[in-house]
Amino acid sequence: MTDQVGGHVRAAVIGCGFGGLGAAVRLRREGVRDLLVLEAAGSLGGTWRENTYPGAACDIPSHLYSYSFAPNPHWPRAFAAQPDILAYLERVADTFGVRPHLRLHTTVTAARWQPERARWHLTTNRGELTADLLVTAAGMHSAPKIPDIPGLDTFPGTHFHSACWDHDQDLTGRRVAVVGTGASATQIVPALQPAVRQVLLFQRHAPWVLPKFDRPYPRAERRLYDRLPALRLLQRGRFWAVGEVRSDLLTRRLRQLTLAEKLVAGHLRLAVRDPDLRRKLRPDYRMGCKRVTFSNTFYPALGKENVELIASGLARVEGATLIGQDGSRHEADTIVFATGFHNVGRPITRRIAAADGTTLAEAWDKTGGIRALRGTTMDGFPNLLMMGGPQAVSSSSSKVLMIEAQLDYLGDYVRHLDRLGGPGGGVALDPEPGAVRAWNATMRRKLTRTVWETGCDSPYLDHEGRDVTHWPGTTTEFRRATRQVDLGEYRVVRAVRETAA
Repeated sequence: MTDQVGGHVRAAVIGCGFGGLGAAVRLRREGVRDLLVLEAAGSLGGTWRENTYPGAACDIPSHLYSYSFAPNPHWPRAFAAQPDILAYLERVADTFGVRPHLRLHTTVTAARWQPERARWHLTTNRGELTADLLVTAAGMHSAPKIPDIPGLDTFPGTHFHSACWDHDQDLTGRRVAVVGTGASATQIVPALQPAVRQVLLFQRHAPWVLPKFDRPYPRAERRLYDRLPALRLLQRGRFWAVGEVRSDLLTRRLRQLTLAEKLVAGHLRLAVRDPDLRRKLRPDYRMGCKRVTFSNTFYPALGKENVELIASGLARVEGATLIGQDGSRHEADTIVFATGFHNVGRPITRRIAAADGTTLAEAWDKTGGIRALRGTTMDGFPNLLMMGGPQAVSSSSSKVLMIEAQLDYLGDYVRHLDRLGGPGGGVALDPEPGAVRAWNATMRRKLTRTVWETGCDSPYLDHEGRDVTHWPGTTTEFRRATRQVDLGEYRVVRAVRETAA
């Protein structure tokens, strides 16, 4: 295949992070070689290409945060750093022959279903193309969120989001304000603290911070993982089991979650001796409602003389002065927004349209909110599959496990299309609206008992207070739910064939 964008392909994949790369590998394994992976950036990697801030690392164990079909015995440590994960994804692309299908610097600006030909028409910045099957893998962390801070335009220094780190800025000796205390901030603050003049940490809500059982893997241990695959699988299984227990606590066993909260509170008492600082760092919401963070260095960094915790959000900016919601005033040279991403309502949903021009975002608004069948397909949008779709995300285990479950669904979906229409295409599957409603009702019933809808004002909720992100169970249950496509939940849609006069 050339590096051109155009013509017709059997499948098009939007995005090349873990979801898009995995989809490309699975499609090739199903015999789909006529495919394109459309990536807006200049390289693959998704989250792990974009997030290059100091200290960036994964909070899921390395042996679990990787594809089961591409094990890596050579992880340098228990929790991989950003460069190691990105290098892993690059190797997977090479090993499984994805590079010839990859089109970089290619942004999908619009996609619309063509019922008369039973295919998708895509418009990109590099041309137009059509595809029988469309897989979107834009991901949850593809749209950084910067709060609308009054007066930010008056700030004379530099400011940027943690996912758009400005490496041209030397922060040595500067006064750096970090806004937010999520997973990124707990990694950034310890990394910056030794080099900068001062760190000002604006905290709206104290994070739940668990110890991170991280360690480097000695060369001898890595050789064992390489020579004894069973040992590597044992490690993966052990980490998987821990994640399943956490998932169960957050979705079904909230009473037992109280015991876990007490254990974590004990960790805070041991790590932070200053009673005033410890009071500010005590979360006032249920553990897991917002993303739990893992760190051995965050609490110690907050105890350093050049770090100040402001137990308040950033209210406004007046020149170089940052004013907290508590009225406190602070001087800064640089602002880093570690404020997360738009988890609800991803931008890609405003570019994908049904046959009548209604975008996916608009369709969800009309039908009562964000929803999908088995977290993957949407009624009215035939042959569209979404990696990491509604209720297809686990916050307590590896997202790669959830993606691989959807890849199984994708594989079975392609096999059904082959049986129904053959390689020539002209056939599609469209979820029955009743099946989507029934599935969504089940999700709603289960999600109302989870920590995300009962424990706080979660960032995963829509404007009506409903969690539209998480899977309300374990990864094992999700794999069971997506093991195969149930044709009883779909309508078979065929292209309109022209008849001879």
